[in-house]
Amino acid sequence: MTARPPPLSQTLPPLLLGSATFNSQYNKSPFNLPFTSIIRHFLSSSPKVGFDTSPYYGPAEILLGHSLKLLSPPRNTYFLATKIGRIASSEFDYSPEWIRRSINRSLTRLGVEKLDLVYCHDIEFVSFDEVISAVNTLRELRSEGKIDYIGISGYPVDLLSQTAEKIYKITGEGLDAVMSYSNYTIQNTRLASNGLQRLTNGGKVECVINASLLGMGLLRTQGVPVGDMGDFHPSSDGLRKVCSDAAGFVASRGKKLEEVAYRWALENWADEGGVAGTSILPGEEGKKVGVSVIGVSYLEELESILNTWEDVVKARDGDTQAAGRRKENDDLVEELKGVFGEWYDDIWGSPGEDYVREEVKPERLLDDEELWPEMKLLK
Repeated sequence: MTARPPPLSQTLPPLLLGSATFNSQYNKSPFNLPFTSIIRHFLSSSPKVGFDTSPYYGPAEILLGHSLKLLSPPRNTYFLATKIGRIASSEFDYSPEWIRRSINRSLTRLGVEKLDLVYCHDIEFVSFDEVISAVNTLRELRSEGKIDYIGISGYPVDLLSQTAEKIYKITGEGLDAVMSYSNYTIQNTRLASNGLQRLTNGGKVECVINASLLGMGLLRTQGVPVGDMGDFHPSSDGLRKVCSDAAGFVASRGKKLEEVAYRWALENWADEGGVAGTSILPGEEGKKVGVSVIGVSYLEELESILNTWEDVVKARDGDTQAAGRRKENDDLVEELKGVFGEWYDDIWGSPGEDYVREEVKPERLLDDEELWPEMKLLK
């Protein structure tokens, strides 16, 4: 039995780099992305940074692990979060046997002896009984010293809240983390309005993490990303149309929609999410800040977001110019509510109406080299 780690809020960095973009959902050739340059630059941006990945994200764990092994940063300078359970779009396995296999594979891929945080991935696609069984299995792995913190992730805020509450009621122990994606953006703030209080009060969740600040690429000038897997985005045509209108609206003000959206989400979640945030932030001793997950495909995107994050920190520290830039952006986002109109706070179904759970395919058991022949490109 290993000693329990300190509360997650004392070890979790305020900014995590997500690797969902290192995948053919978002990009044509993820192995050709400058992922090592991105990871190197992110590691240099702060004394401690965080990475969020998943076996479901195609080769993302492999690419992240390759870069970490190549760069060899001290283990105490980065935080690692990955996931279990989701294997493919309609394939899930939450069994204890698969969880242990998945954890051991992630440890090997990432080149570490322990994972900091592990989520049950996209819990809305499986039963509650499967989720609580998985949480108990992860707690066993925690006692074995393979992981430190346990959480759940998914899209529907109400279900995440309900599940966290039930886990606490049944087991007497709250989750360390809940991650929601696309639910605290300039178009949809349900994570704050519908989830934050329930998660922290009823579910006793230590940290609530906001991911996909652009709504899985919906809030971009060019619209949703289309990689080798085609148009995967579950949003309706109506929501896509108003997001395109929003891009045109901010362009008329000399801005890019993705930059406006990132700044607003980072700045406002840093404040509003602080109730379930982290105490790790230079210059913010004693004050918690909401935790966000960012995702990029190119170094220029990362540099832009890090510059915005630097402004967030400056504004929180009382820098008047940074505070002025925040107010200007907040005012523009307030105007955008009129553009979104009835589509503000609109959500998509997850799972969708056509979802049918499939049996896990035998090829999911192949070795990484068989699954990803492109690994030969790694240098």
